[in-house]
Order: sequence, then C-alpha cells, then structure tokens
Amino acid sequence: MNDKSLRDLRRPSRPVSGKPPKITFPCRYPLKVVGDAAEDFAAVVCQIVSRHDPEFDAAAMQVVDSRNGRFQSVRLTIRATGEAQLQALFVELKATGRVHMVV
Repeated sequence: MNDKSLRDLRRPSRPVSGKPPKITFPCRYPLKVVGDAAEDFAAVVCQIVSRHDPEFDAAAMQVVDSRNGRFQSVRLTIRATGEAQLQALFVELKATGRVHMVV
C-alpha cells in the first residue's frame, strides 16, 4: 500500500475555514421536527410544510414516537428552494408552540 493513499485521521482532510458548507439550491432537504406527542402533531407539521413546499409528498413522512411516548419526531424531505424558504418554514413551525426542535 502506498503511504500517500493513507490519510491522517487526526488532521482534517481539507482546511477548516470556519464557515458552514454552502447548500446548492434547489435540493432535497431532510428535516426532523420534534414536538410533544399528540394525535394531530403530524397533521399540523404536514399543513405547515405543504404551505412552504407545494410539491411536498406527505405519504413519505415518517412519525416516530420517543421511547417513553412523550415526544414525536416527524421525518420528512422537502424541496428546498432557498434560505428564505427554510427560514420561513422554521419560524412557522416554532410559532405553533408545539415544536421543540427542527433538525
């Protein structure tokens, strides 16, 4: 094996610039929305997401309950068109008062 093909895992493979990686829009953008468990939580998330992405496929959404059943996470993928769309989506989700985290 050639020594040049090995990489030193203690050092980053590319320089760290301190800036987050840029996203190229439009793109598929996975989200996980976490909130208090309720029968209508996924429906509320779906309504909000549909307003920001008219092509959103609700059938592909996954709802996962936490171990103790107190929280739910809704996993979905949207077609992100830009930073403004994502920011508006995050703001509207948080404004419900039911969403604790969007990842």
